[in-house]
Amino acid sequence: MALQDLLHRRPRSPPPPWPLPPPCLAPAETPCPLPHGTTTLAFRLAQGVVAAADTRSSCGTYVACPASRKVLPVHARLLATTSGTSADCATWLRALRCQLALRRQEDGREPGVAEAAALLAGGLRAQRGRGLCVAVALCGWDRTGPGLWYVYSDGTRLPLDVVAVGSGSPYAYGLLDGAYRPDMPPAAAYALARRAVAHATRRDAYSGGCVDVFHVRPSGWVWVSHSDVGELGGLARALGPTKEEEEEGAEQTSVDQYKPAGTSLERH
Repeated sequence: MALQDLLHRRPRSPPPPWPLPPPCLAPAETPCPLPHGTTTLAFRLAQGVVAAADTRSSCGTYVACPASRKVLPVHARLLATTSGTSADCATWLRALRCQLALRRQEDGREPGVAEAAALLAGGLRAQRGRGLCVAVALCGWDRTGPGLWYVYSDGTRLPLDVVAVGSGSPYAYGLLDGAYRPDMPPAAAYALARRAVAHATRRDAYSGGCVDVFHVRPSGWVWVSHSDVGELGGLARALGPTKEEEEEGAEQTSVDQYKPAGTSLERH
């Protein structure tokens, strides 16, 4: 029997339905879901916005990086605390920097914090359902004063006075709710931010390392302190303001001296 006869006798598959069904946009399930966590917080003051975060990046039960940077600069008067997948947060903040630079050239002025939050939320909303994990608190100062906006990966954006994000946020809120005051002096605000993050690192296994504290002012953001919570000196310093902070405020690091860590695939 010839080959063409065998091919003619093979049962043919039915033709596909027409019109074709739309493609499924549901994200595929992660083959190895890994628990992850962090502790980041920010709150508004009359003198600006104070932001703080721990430095431990976890990948399941493995500490992927003990010294990651979770407070990233966007421009001279805008910072972002990051929680979620490190690569997602770094990528979307890089895109936000480009969008703000284009808006600055078009309008001839620096975009406000609310405008930055709207741009970031709009981009994330367009990618909703793609499996992104981004939770960002934008802390800045614009022509309306200090601003604090929370943006999530589903496009949610909320103006807030106090925000804590991550697995350690319930422990941080426990201290912030009782001690935060909008009119508190900067030295007391720095101490509260350190104490809240340090307390969360002692209760939350996915948070740890060090505590970075930043302050966004009208003149720009400054890096206030970097305290190791694993050492006795770091824990003691987290309990209250130092003598230098009580007299002059924290010894600050300029924008040029701060270099954010590179993009990584580990999860905060």
